[in-house]
Amino acid sequence: MAEKIRVYQLAKENNMSAKEMVKLLNEEFNMDIKSHMSMVSGSELEIINEYFEELKEEETKKSKKPAKTKKETKHPKKSAEDYEEEFEIEDKPKKKRKKKNKNKKSSKVNKNQQVEKEESGKIEIPETVNVKTFADRLGESPNAVIGKLIGLGVMAGLNDQIEYDQAELVALDFGKEITPEVEYDAIEEQSVELDYEDKEEDKQVRPPVVSVMGHVDHGKTSILDKIRSTHVTSGEAGGITQHIGASVVDLDGRKISFLDTPGHEAFTEMRMRGAQSTDIAILVVAADDGVMPQTIEAINHAKAADIPIIVAINKMDKQTADPNRVKQELMEYGLVSEEWGGDTIMVEVSAHTGQGIDDLLEMVLLVAEMRELKANPNRPAVGIIIEAQLDKSRGAVATVLVQKGTLHTGDYVVTGSASGRIRAMFNSLGDAIDEATPSMPAQILGLSDVAEAGDKIYAVEDEKVARDFANRAAEFKREEHLKAKANTNLEDMYSDIKEGELKELNIIVKTDVKGTVDAVSQSLTKLSNEEVKVSVIAGAVGGITESDVLLAQASNAIIIGFNVRPTQGALERAKDNNIEIRTYSVIYEAIEDVEAAINGMLDPEFKEEVLGRAEVRDTFKIPGAGTVAGVMVTNGSVPRRAKVRLLRDNIVVFDGDISSMKRFKDDAKELAQGYEGGIGLNRFNDVKVGDIMEAYEIVEKERN
Repeated sequence: MAEKIRVYQLAKENNMSAKEMVKLLNEEFNMDIKSHMSMVSGSELEIINEYFEELKEEETKKSKKPAKTKKETKHPKKSAEDYEEEFEIEDKPKKKRKKKNKNKKSSKVNKNQQVEKEESGKIEIPETVNVKTFADRLGESPNAVIGKLIGLGVMAGLNDQIEYDQAELVALDFGKEITPEVEYDAIEEQSVELDYEDKEEDKQVRPPVVSVMGHVDHGKTSILDKIRSTHVTSGEAGGITQHIGASVVDLDGRKISFLDTPGHEAFTEMRMRGAQSTDIAILVVAADDGVMPQTIEAINHAKAADIPIIVAINKMDKQTADPNRVKQELMEYGLVSEEWGGDTIMVEVSAHTGQGIDDLLEMVLLVAEMRELKANPNRPAVGIIIEAQLDKSRGAVATVLVQKGTLHTGDYVVTGSASGRIRAMFNSLGDAIDEATPSMPAQILGLSDVAEAGDKIYAVEDEKVARDFANRAAEFKREEHLKAKANTNLEDMYSDIKEGELKELNIIVKTDVKGTVDAVSQSLTKLSNEEVKVSVIAGAVGGITESDVLLAQASNAIIIGFNVRPTQGALERAKDNNIEIRTYSVIYEAIEDVEAAINGMLDPEFKEEVLGRAEVRDTFKIPGAGTVAGVMVTNGSVPRRAKVRLLRDNIVVFDGDISSMKRFKDDAKELAQGYEGGIGLNRFNDVKVGDIMEAYEIVEKERN
């Protein structure tokens, strides 16, 4: 036996859970054990070992007798106090540990809590109330209330309004206590009406939800890739995961749900949503790179969400790996390795070789066990929208993480201003499923509109209830939008007069998925300075259309697209009206360009020139060459030398080189407008009929 051992290791050696071991050491041995990561050593360890040795002897003696429960066989004749006297261990006061309710609401008041308020004698009254309503709530006659008001010098009739302060004085005269009535907007109303706190006895253990965070290119997706044996790393521009995905891992019958959150600072809001729906954060730090800006952001988000952090020090297979440097740097941000006397679990891993991956998963399950993660699966489902987008063939699609209850195919649901009945539901592998239990992610079809990433989703009894809640939320959003618009205009007018002419840069944002819109918009708005104000006047999912160009024309705006492309009509209208459209596959390039434009320094040496477009009319599988697309050039020309984007519903699915070009059976150097031909794309075979190929080249532009 080692001279020092951690509590969770001691538990493992004695076939106990870490939680049970912590409880045993605190209650039976009067030890002050903070967590499963605490160390036990010296005489204390000797006592514990002797305790378990005698326990084993006792169980051996009783082996021929009928088996007793674990609780009955756990305590030998010799008590823990006897061991303390024998080794003269200093007495320590026993500490009673209260269970924390992980699902407790912070600001919302549900129906059960309202009943509690009524039972406590407090009556809810709004900030202003008419006398008759006030009298009814007090249970007193209106005349008696009016008499009390006159005594206070307030002349008010039955239908007159009185202030809360006056109502409070009258209530005290009647020996009653009032409390301010909590008002909810339409979105909060959904939570108050449709969610409630479950009884402890109804809750069951649920899998942990783990968020993987870290800096760009530090290997978050590669670690997940190794864990779940799927390949999602390739095709991500600039090493950035473009939007949140969810998956489930089964480890010897124990499940873990993973959220893969983006790593760039532009996705701060999305990562915050990821953290708020998470039980444990895995912070990935490259052993050869150390702590970077997004690493610090991830630490802050995890701490703000009050979730434990497990550090995965990745890329240990590299010669330049220096895990001690990483541990040293993390100490500056309050993460001290358990090896260095802290309580942060740090596991050295390699996504490339698989080193330490099993240890990492074991630590996740250990922390989950200590957090007592529970939920009631037998109730109407409540979940959170992880991601949402519009699919041309399937309609509004949303990825949901179920938090309470069980979500079923056929359930009526509402989320914000979107509602509907779940037509189909798929798990993380894309298989159709009938239900999703707590901590399980699922993709659902059937919503009336694209949901908002980060919004809650609720299962309700019927379509009418779902639609009523959604309509109220839609009306509330419209009112808020109009109110904000009016306020902005007034503020702009005032500031323009006060500060002189203020330059304004209007931007329209179009992206491939809903969650990206807010992230991009907020990043761009933050670029405003004293001389130039950046305003995102519109943001939506989908390709850039003629209506976007019309809006840009009317508001003197530029259009920025992320992973989307303009339609041919939009391109032509933008060219005719001198409207600038800029498209990007990596967010920070867009931010850098806008920032440079604001500072008056944007003076690119190169520009992109679109040469032509071709529509895929048919596809052919050629042995040794892969899939070749039979195309018709609809605009301009497609030279063999050009780079090509493959667009599906105006969203970029491929961006690269042409590997082959044929006109009939002969090789061709160019396909002109109106001509047909065959085009093969370099290392890409997923071409479908109806896709559009856009040929372009980067040309040098003279500086001004």
